[in-house]
Amino acid sequence: MNDILRQKIKDLPMSSGVYIMYSQSGQILYIGKAKVLKNRVSQYFNAGVKTEKVARMVSKVYTFDYIITRNEVEALVLENNLIKQHKPPYNILLKDDKNYPFIRIDVKADFPRVEVVRKLKADGAKYFGPYMQGISSRDITDLIYSAFSLRSCSLNMNKIPSSHRPCLNHHIGRCLAPCTGCVSREEYKKQVDGVISFLGGNDKKVEEMLIGRMRAASEREDYEQALYYKQKLEVLDKLVRRQVTALPKDLNIDVFAIASSGLNTVAAVLFVRGGKLLGGDKQVIEDVSLDEKSALSSYISRYASQVGYVADEVVTSVQLDDEDAMAEYLSGIKGKRVNVICPHQGIRRQLADMAESNAKDFLEKSLSVRERHDNMTVGAMMQLGELLRLPRIPVRMECYDISHVSGTDKVASMVVFINGEPARGHYRKFHIREVEGNNDFASLQEALSRRLARLEDAESAELPEEDGDISGFGESDGQGELSLGGENVEAASSEEKAKNDISFSSRPDLIVIDGGKGQLSSVLEAVGEWSGKINFISLAKREEEVFVPHQSQPVILPRDSYALKLLQRIRDEAHRFAITFHRNTRGRRMRHSSLEEIPNVGEKAAKKLLKSFGTIAAIKQATVPELMQVVNRRAAESVYNYYNGEEE
Repeated sequence: MNDILRQKIKDLPMSSGVYIMYSQSGQILYIGKAKVLKNRVSQYFNAGVKTEKVARMVSKVYTFDYIITRNEVEALVLENNLIKQHKPPYNILLKDDKNYPFIRIDVKADFPRVEVVRKLKADGAKYFGPYMQGISSRDITDLIYSAFSLRSCSLNMNKIPSSHRPCLNHHIGRCLAPCTGCVSREEYKKQVDGVISFLGGNDKKVEEMLIGRMRAASEREDYEQALYYKQKLEVLDKLVRRQVTALPKDLNIDVFAIASSGLNTVAAVLFVRGGKLLGGDKQVIEDVSLDEKSALSSYISRYASQVGYVADEVVTSVQLDDEDAMAEYLSGIKGKRVNVICPHQGIRRQLADMAESNAKDFLEKSLSVRERHDNMTVGAMMQLGELLRLPRIPVRMECYDISHVSGTDKVASMVVFINGEPARGHYRKFHIREVEGNNDFASLQEALSRRLARLEDAESAELPEEDGDISGFGESDGQGELSLGGENVEAASSEEKAKNDISFSSRPDLIVIDGGKGQLSSVLEAVGEWSGKINFISLAKREEEVFVPHQSQPVILPRDSYALKLLQRIRDEAHRFAITFHRNTRGRRMRHSSLEEIPNVGEKAAKKLLKSFGTIAAIKQATVPELMQVVNRRAAESVYNYYNGEEE
């Protein structure tokens, strides 16, 4: 422990608040909350027994800061906000795409419908769920529409055209057709109230309705319809059998549990809705809390903040040290009182034990897979930082490669890894325009100069940088191209096209050049002062030597190290991406060049011919009348004469 840390620990106040731990480069490593800052922060640096994960983080801490709050609840809120803003690598970071399905009913609408949504909003609507394994949201909505005559369409009920006619659902008795004005709001509201009662746990009325409709269909010998209602009754029976005995039918509970091996931690949650166990979720989490209680508390607060929905009651498998503060925090999110308890007996204890069993089972089964994944990604990233003595953990890595054939169709690839994994939505590609002939050094200089110029423009405009996220995963590989500022770059999707500057405005922690010492030196010449702001290295393919600036001898990483494997993966990915782009570019040029060189044939005519005939070979074999079916006579005769002349 350095002297700065010792003195700061002595000066810590006996107040509640939030502490922020920094690496020597100023990177935020971890953000935590504390009832008593002095006690909590001191525990991290005491000589007592710590888990491997905590010890690993503490070894990187150079200094820390803290913010005093008036109470624990304010500390909880501030901690959540800071984690969202900075995304520290050692905090719990739930995936953004982890959205559960809910059923939404807009009770403020005149004729509401039942919707399945994955994002909750403070819009006055009623939300039910989430619905997980076993009973899906689709099962529930099918049940609702089979028992209640609600509209399923998305028509704007205030703008119904005069020529409108009701749909098939009205004719088969599954919709009251409010679009025709045949039903009053009061009558329709009775149906909606029935749905809300059913979703609240009252199944008896729905069962009676389905049985009645099944029998009626059978009596009129409509056996297909009778079978339909019989299948819905089976789904309802499956739902009813999930009733948790000794719990009120209208009770909603979230049950949380945690299991840890010291290095890996798993959180599990079970959902009880309307007195029924509807399912749950399990996920491996990153956190360096000193004990399971603190880790579970952090998970619950992050979960509630992201999902935006809190049950009437929260049950935990272990007693939280900040139980009262957590209850107040969750009550603030829900808008009414939420109880947080750790039961010792009864049905709630059984639910807590069930959640804990799920967490332990998932931890055991996912441990080896997770450890290997962590070692190959986050572990490799951190090991690379240590072996190369980088001042900052290389959360965002970029690798560049050049591809061409004898100096023609020169292109460069920019591949991005975040937290040791491909972030394909951030990949970009460049056409090399200013370099003549076969000159990889100059091509690399041009690509890096253009990329860093975009970064400089973004930073001068004070665009926010994108922080690395330990829990983030790579996006799908992009296929589209667009031109920005004279550069042809790749965007991963239509959304990426709209946000194309995100990748260029994010400052990399490490830039990897495919090549040896010469390639690295030429790049450093071109980037100028950026060499002091961003770390640059190169990886030579033959001996897998790593070259770093201002060092004549290469760094030899252990052959079996995860750090070297990470560099090899990003180098090979950059090579693959560059070759693929080069082949596409060269193929387009070869397909179009010979046609467009023919007199009387322009770009549009060439495209029409290729679209119609498919290949140049087919065009060569076509007769003038066949060609005239696609282009005019002059162009057809020119194409025929051009290729006949070549063949002779």
